[in-house]
Amino acid sequence: MKFSKLFEPIQIGKVEIKNRVAMAPMGISGLLNPDGSPGPRAIDYYLERARGGVGLIISSVFKVENDIDSFHGLPFVSPAAISPFAELSESIHAFGARLFVQLTAGWGRVAHPFRLRGQPVSASAIPNYWQPSLICRELKTEEVEKLVKCFGIAAQMLALAGIDGIELHGHEGYLFDQFTTGIWNKRNDQYGGDLSGRLRFPIEVLDEIKQRVGRDFPVQYRFGLKHYIKGQNAGALPEEPFMEAGRDVEEGLKMAKMLEDAGFDALHVDAGCYDSWYWPHPPNYQEHGCMVDMAAETKKVVKIPVIAVGRLEIPELAEEILKSGKADMVALGRGLLTDAFWLKRIEEGQLKKIRPCIGCHDGCMGRIMFGKPLSCAVNPSAGRERSYALEKTNRPRKVTIIGGGTAGLEAARTAAIRGHQVTLYERKNVLGGWLVAGSVPSFKKDLLRLLQWYESDLQELGVKIRLGVEGTPELVEDVQADVVLIATGARPIVPQIPGVRKEIVATAPEVLLGTKRPGERVIIVGGGLVGCETAIWLAQQGKKVTLIEMLGDLMAGKPPVIHMNRMMLLDLLQFNKVEILTHTRLTEVTDEGILLVSASKKKESLKADTVVLGVGLEPDKKLYEALSGERPNLYLIGDAREARNIMGAVWDAYEVARAI
Repeated sequence: MKFSKLFEPIQIGKVEIKNRVAMAPMGISGLLNPDGSPGPRAIDYYLERARGGVGLIISSVFKVENDIDSFHGLPFVSPAAISPFAELSESIHAFGARLFVQLTAGWGRVAHPFRLRGQPVSASAIPNYWQPSLICRELKTEEVEKLVKCFGIAAQMLALAGIDGIELHGHEGYLFDQFTTGIWNKRNDQYGGDLSGRLRFPIEVLDEIKQRVGRDFPVQYRFGLKHYIKGQNAGALPEEPFMEAGRDVEEGLKMAKMLEDAGFDALHVDAGCYDSWYWPHPPNYQEHGCMVDMAAETKKVVKIPVIAVGRLEIPELAEEILKSGKADMVALGRGLLTDAFWLKRIEEGQLKKIRPCIGCHDGCMGRIMFGKPLSCAVNPSAGRERSYALEKTNRPRKVTIIGGGTAGLEAARTAAIRGHQVTLYERKNVLGGWLVAGSVPSFKKDLLRLLQWYESDLQELGVKIRLGVEGTPELVEDVQADVVLIATGARPIVPQIPGVRKEIVATAPEVLLGTKRPGERVIIVGGGLVGCETAIWLAQQGKKVTLIEMLGDLMAGKPPVIHMNRMMLLDLLQFNKVEILTHTRLTEVTDEGILLVSASKKKESLKADTVVLGVGLEPDKKLYEALSGERPNLYLIGDAREARNIMGAVWDAYEVARAI
């Protein structure tokens, strides 16, 4: 009964949904047929979440036409889509789930130029988000009217395929949002002007759909109650005082009431747009439940169901939101990528088995932005559920894993699930490797949740763990394993410069773990992800922090930091008054600070109490190299193979261990 509210049924229009958990819409890049319809991998992907108990699946966004908004390579509703949508709806209906398809008017100003066949379009002639020198073409009135008709035709095809409803893609600064927001809509026809005029486009689409498929066919609207922008390409942080340049809450609430009066059956409420992309796609630097207040405010002015979204995968949080009446449903996105059986585990009282999302975006949005198939950093089988499923082996083997960091933990878990006899050796007295230091800042606590999940899972799977045992060639020889996986991780790089061994120097892990206490004036060397996060963490403690980077920009190396995460980190650095020096090279550490060569090529000195090294990691291959060529079935995985990120470590381990 602790989570009884999550399992209550609810109606959207006249469609009954068996519980109050929805799968939020996420792009399915790489899971499509060539014609833009859902492919077999997409059907498997959604079916897995239906098996996991979700009541409502809101699909990825689909276009209704491909000529007016010429952003290509996206899901598309055409006659060819009827068959795969019918197969999908029939499959998930067998598990009692409902399917709403999200439909979009297009990308407009936020279309990346390299994906365009022509000039970008928008509600008005405004700059393109990615390339502001590129001005969008204002859509003609007759083009808007054509789009309205296309929505009706798409809805007819989807209804024929047996889907249960539609969600209009009105949020995040896409084309509908550009029409409904004053900062982007400067039109002087019936689709511009006051809020009523700006809402005409989505309301006409609603009427067209209802006219073609019936008033009882549910249509809901996804929109941001507030944009959190200070202007074009300038976002605002949660705690930052600013003047809203986009939609504010007051206008958002008026909009919600007008959408209800127009006949929409439910509202799916978030915040933000591309200019503040860390709101609609919140990274780990955002709090869990960061947009719940948007749904709660909307609930006060409408009677139709309101769906909340925004890092809601903590079960207790999701239940509290529903019990307190802040929303009628909760939508989970990445939480259902990491664990398709999130709801089923709650139902069975197995909360410890829920694999946590770490908010990195590396496996989901990061892959989509680079044209790769959707997946998940900590769940490599997401998006390839059939081909990457783990099956019991017919030949159990004795597997030894050296190293208890992320790669070692994932390898042990995967091999044990397959039925192998697994023993893991870790030279330290704790598991986790870099997860331990990485989880110290409050905005990285999800890494601690991931480590705890691994520890619990390995215990249940019966993996033998030997802590405080150094991996050596002699140990490997003694254990007589059939397969050996070397996951010895990586070491912090210490540049060979004068004074680098002085007492005032520390590595980022030493500072995070408290083995070296930083003074009040801190210089951080290295503007990658670790350097930037450490700088923010220290600045939040009141330290005076200076961040120096050899390259011309922060987080410019590999692996790339995904756009929304990088955007929020840069804003947090500025908000916390971290001084940033790019094109700056450390040449020497002195007793009073450092000597450097600045962007102007001048030699300068900078005073500091502590110098923190965050210039990267180098793989620790010593054990592997000692064993290489001496024994068969030897594998090098994770940071020991190539220092990258959590996703690189997990995917290495899963790939190798599932093949044993």
